Amino acid sequence: MKNFGQKVISTIFLFLTTFAFSSNANADRLKDLTSISGVRDNPLVGYGIVVGLAGSGDGNSGLLLQSMQAMVSQFGLVTNAAGLSGKNAASVMVTAELPAFTKPGQAIDITVSTLGTAKSLRGGTLLMTPLKGADGETYAIAQGNLVVGGLGVEGGDGSSIIVNIPTVGRIPKGATVEKMVQSPFLNSDVLVLNLNQADFSTASRVSEAINDVFGPEVSVPLDSSSIRVRAPIDKAQKVTFMSLLENVEVEPASPAAKVVVNARTGTIVIGGDVRVTPAVVTHGSLTVRVKEDMATTQGQNIVTNGQNAIITGGDVVQTPDSELGFNAETARAFVFDTGVELSDIVDAVNNVGASAADLVSILDALRQAGALRAEIVVI
Repeated sequence: MKNFGQKVISTIFLFLTTFAFSSNANADRLKDLTSISGVRDNPLVGYGIVVGLAGSGDGNSGLLLQSMQAMVSQFGLVTNAAGLSGKNAASVMVTAELPAFTKPGQAIDITVSTLGTAKSLRGGTLLMTPLKGADGETYAIAQGNLVVGGLGVEGGDGSSIIVNIPTVGRIPKGATVEKMVQSPFLNSDVLVLNLNQADFSTASRVSEAINDVFGPEVSVPLDSSSIRVRAPIDKAQKVTFMSLLENVEVEPASPAAKVVVNARTGTIVIGGDVRVTPAVVTHGSLTVRVKEDMATTQGQNIVTNGQNAIITGGDVVQTPDSELGFNAETARAFVFDTGVELSDIVDAVNNVGASAADLVSILDALRQAGALRAEIVVI
């Protein structure tokens, strides 16, 4: 391991020289393909009070009044909830992301969102709010004036207009970190790189590329998403080692053939590796029209007076009158030959004028027939 640590330093010049004169246009850096296990952001959350609102607060809600009462009691003031007004205050939730390696004293951005019935946070000030992690420990303290991009206006007759979201605001650098999250990066003798998209071929290529730069047996692929890399024991060399490691270039393997369908928006994305075996597709559409109407006729009442019959006007009678019709377009067929590619599929479907829903039906039918070499993913 000592020799490996010394080799890191001797590799720097060779790596930079090779990198300067050779660059694959189709290759990606490891920093764009992977993330380091254990090096991540940590979510923080806290409950607080925003004051200074111009009458757009929560009002006399029980949660806000109880919070205000608990707050003023910390300053030695004794009051009851009935003597407080929440017209210019709001109960809020404060959220933030604590980046890895952030030290105490550094500042992070926070987001403030209303929890009650406040209509706007514009002009408000967040009072000191502890931000806690998943373990219940306080990692940051938030406070400051809100920046609200939304706007809400309400007229005297009850009409209103809202631009963007006035109930959510941000405070840039609004929280000060009080505690650091410990990371295994400095104390571990190995690093684990996790691929952003799991793939056995890409994991193997990443391991080979690392070994080409740093020497054999430095990295070993663990599975389709993780690669273990030996790291220098000397902590002073780890940062330099990582700066070299994350700039190693690897050409990712071709992704699995997929057709992704967004059922809500109708968006369809077909991967470039989608292929079909020989198949014949017949496409047509049937349109059914149903027209509902009501036929109105005047009713009649017949009154008998001895031997005479008198006809008088009666109630109006409405009779349903339905008209049915259909229109079936001529079915159009097209053939997919062996090894048909993405462009051929798109051209064939466009030529018959198929809609997005028709395209999904065609692709699903091809998959059911075993002719489509791709996975259909509905999101």
